[in-house]
Amino acid sequence: MKTFIYADKFFLNSDTKAAGYLEITDGVFGDYYAELPEKDAQVIDQTGKWIAPGLVDTHIHGFKNHDVMDNDADGIKKMSEGLLSCGVTSFLPTTLTSSKERLKDVAETIGQVYQEVDGAKIQGIYFEGPFFTEEHKGAQNPSYFGDPDLATFHEWQTASGGLIKKIALAPERKGVAEFVKAVTAEGVVVSLGHSNATLQEAQAAVEAGGSVFVHAYNGMRGLNHREPGMVGALLTLKHTFSELICDGHHVHPQAAEILMDKIGRDRVALITDCMMAGGMPDGNYNLGEFPVVVKDGTARLESGNLAGSILKLKEAIKNVVDWDIATPEEAVMMATYVPAVSCKIDDKCGMIKKGRAADFIVLEPTMELTATYLDGVERYHA
Repeated sequence: MKTFIYADKFFLNSDTKAAGYLEITDGVFGDYYAELPEKDAQVIDQTGKWIAPGLVDTHIHGFKNHDVMDNDADGIKKMSEGLLSCGVTSFLPTTLTSSKERLKDVAETIGQVYQEVDGAKIQGIYFEGPFFTEEHKGAQNPSYFGDPDLATFHEWQTASGGLIKKIALAPERKGVAEFVKAVTAEGVVVSLGHSNATLQEAQAAVEAGGSVFVHAYNGMRGLNHREPGMVGALLTLKHTFSELICDGHHVHPQAAEILMDKIGRDRVALITDCMMAGGMPDGNYNLGEFPVVVKDGTARLESGNLAGSILKLKEAIKNVVDWDIATPEEAVMMATYVPAVSCKIDDKCGMIKKGRAADFIVLEPTMELTATYLDGVERYHA
């Protein structure tokens, strides 16, 4: 069945188009037309609204009281369905540092269930750890930290059915260069974070193939004029991407703007790092094995340290526009195309393109989410 979406603006990958019609046939994107190409065609009228690709969250631990580390297939499905209310149509379920056996079980569960989810599509798995160092452990359990081990990674990858798309590590661990070269040759993206690495150590990991920095500024050695550290690395090393949490708590808006201005908005991937309390009321929750208190828009460990976020990706794109550090076009790009490219899943999501699944969102000019469509069907309405 063919329909046309009419709206005031369309965020296409190559350009932003003015009012017109976007063709959708049997759940797949067709062409954009300035004028309706077929008389008496079925039109979905979104006058006054904007159409953008479905958002892509490449770093998210949980939502709606479910955590990836619960190792619960039903929980993964409910998380997928709940994310449609955030404008997210594709995501990477993200693990936490845990035992080798637990991580293998979680990878296997996601690998078995990923094609059964009915909401936001699982485009791979993100292993955040366990090859970190203690100085910037955040909400990761240091008792499971260790040096990268290729045989162990292959056990996890086999258990997942080849679904692990990205793995994070600290550049200063032993054997990083060899590990990074090996897994990147297998098509896996390596991200760098939860690290006290020097600029030189970070640069060596990037030279080996590391290409993403985990939640920029957070969980890493800061910028110092004599030792630029991890923050200096992400600001200066070429051909890398940086994840960024724009909830106003993890990173000051001006620090976010400095990053965007320095490396370019086409290298910044907006993420949430959301934990199970996302979409839930304030109260007591868990992030992996740690108790977390959610209050005043933050999720914190008993120590007071931030423990992931409760940010929705639809809020991140609105925040960066409201903070006047990005245009609507840039905000959408940073939450769709850039995260998809950074994780090498842009062949599946992140853009409105003829022949692709018609996963898109409807926005007000104020950047508030009105609706989420999956395969051309409205699945969420605000």
